[in-house]
Amino acid sequence: MVILGLSGFVYHDAAAALLVDGRLVAAAEEERFCRQKHAKGRLPESAVRFCLQQADVHPADVDLVAFPYAPISIFRPARWHYAWRHWYAPDRALDALVNGNRRYRRHVRNIRRMLRDLCFPAAVRLVPVEHHLAHASSAYHLSGFRDKAAILSIDGKGEYTTTLFGYGEHGRIRTIREFYDPDSLGGLYAAFTEYLGFEMLDGEFKVMGMAAYGDPERRDLSRLLRYDRRSIRINNRLVNVVGLRRYKERGKGYFFSPALVEWLGPPRKGDHIDQPYVDYAAALQRLLEHVTVALVEHFLGDALAETGRLCLAGGVALNVKLNQRLLALPQVRELFVQPAAGDAGTGLGAAAFVGAQLREHIQPLEHVYLGPAYTTDQCLRTCEEHAAAEHWQRLDDPVGRGVEILAAGQPLAWFQGAMEFGPRALGNRSILAHPARPGMADTINAQVKYRERWRPFCPSILEPAAEEILGTTHPAPYMTLAFHVQEPWRGRLGEVVHKDDSTRPQVVTRRTNPRYYRLIEAFQARTGLPVLLNTSLNRRGEPMVCSPKDALDMFFATGLRYLIMEDVLVTKGGGE
Repeated sequence: MVILGLSGFVYHDAAAALLVDGRLVAAAEEERFCRQKHAKGRLPESAVRFCLQQADVHPADVDLVAFPYAPISIFRPARWHYAWRHWYAPDRALDALVNGNRRYRRHVRNIRRMLRDLCFPAAVRLVPVEHHLAHASSAYHLSGFRDKAAILSIDGKGEYTTTLFGYGEHGRIRTIREFYDPDSLGGLYAAFTEYLGFEMLDGEFKVMGMAAYGDPERRDLSRLLRYDRRSIRINNRLVNVVGLRRYKERGKGYFFSPALVEWLGPPRKGDHIDQPYVDYAAALQRLLEHVTVALVEHFLGDALAETGRLCLAGGVALNVKLNQRLLALPQVRELFVQPAAGDAGTGLGAAAFVGAQLREHIQPLEHVYLGPAYTTDQCLRTCEEHAAAEHWQRLDDPVGRGVEILAAGQPLAWFQGAMEFGPRALGNRSILAHPARPGMADTINAQVKYRERWRPFCPSILEPAAEEILGTTHPAPYMTLAFHVQEPWRGRLGEVVHKDDSTRPQVVTRRTNPRYYRLIEAFQARTGLPVLLNTSLNRRGEPMVCSPKDALDMFFATGLRYLIMEDVLVTKGGGE
């Protein structure tokens, strides 16, 4: 059976994923093709084309198309809760009660229009899946946890649901409890991200990084919500606000209110970390962790006691410090975080959910190298056609040359194999560097990333060395978990260890990425370090590169001197 999953058409993060007989064969995000971060307001047309081409599947061969947005009955509490909690915005409250599924019908029309343009049969079957069930499925069904596992899906909102607690058993997902908009921990964190001077969807990572520089004890943010072990209620006088309650500046509306500004002071501006904002970030991060852990223990305690397994998805699942707290719970032995945990992964989840309902055996996720790949000849032709490319050569040993560049203290753009699915570069669309060379992070920021100096970079670690460095044997292939670096290694890996001695690692195995493994292995032989600094191959504000042309465009717009694309070395600025 061939199932195509679509995502992101509702607000952002358009993507496509293709399951063939239960196996994920291709997945890609639309932003990588259209070159617009998060592909806001777009349909995943190019991503669908790629998935079909990669699997050699004709549109007529697709059995059904699943998507993560479903109609919600007026008899369910979600729409009533939304209306009740938005009493101050009567137009929204009334719309939820009277026209609650109008957006769903619009999405179906748009999807059918896109499929028609892609030559799908008019009668192709569309199957809607509730947004948070799609999130849950993307984690549970791809985790490999077959018997039973607890599930947490947590993000801003889907149709109405913001958080789902449940469990999976023998391929079926059971819901224990849901919370509804505007009572959203993800929405609270996103609104406060705006207050701290960052953009939603990207800035949440920055808030998490900033939190390590603050003291949560100096700021009390408990007014932002009320909660007990059974429920939460966000203070919508302050955050998650709509309509006339929004704070506005220069014509732009924000998801926090003037009342928040009256309480805490003016919103933060600029790239510096200063008081009181670092303490606000620390207090916000602690609040998120404390409340989420309490709710998990209450709603999922029995399932965790029975299985020790937790599956996690939703945008908040990309908060690695929260994940570190969850993994530290005594009843959690295994934590699987779906690597494309944000909305880009919901198309995959919708496809997996429908496949599981149809008794398909959904195979566990083995890796995320699921996007476009290019040959050395294609890279050479792109160099010949690119106006700025003057110096390139074909290499007999790209790994050996790459190690020479890295050991000499130069950052290296590394473009290899199939593009990663999800927000993390995992060795195929990466900028690599020496993790122990003082000032290397500053060099990359100055040459390429132009991002805040206090944001940490991440390590790629060879599997045999991971336990010694991280103090754990828990799998960590996707940079979705944080661990404290063990004492002997903190000083040796200073460029990839955060202020709180934590790091967000990728543990690299020979099986999933043999060339990248060989590169780190050769670097270890040269330097004694089984680790490379790894950050995504893109400039600030741009998506990760997809094609050789994207890589060259990015390379020549930065201060990087070396780029290796497959077996081709491109140099500039005196590099050879």
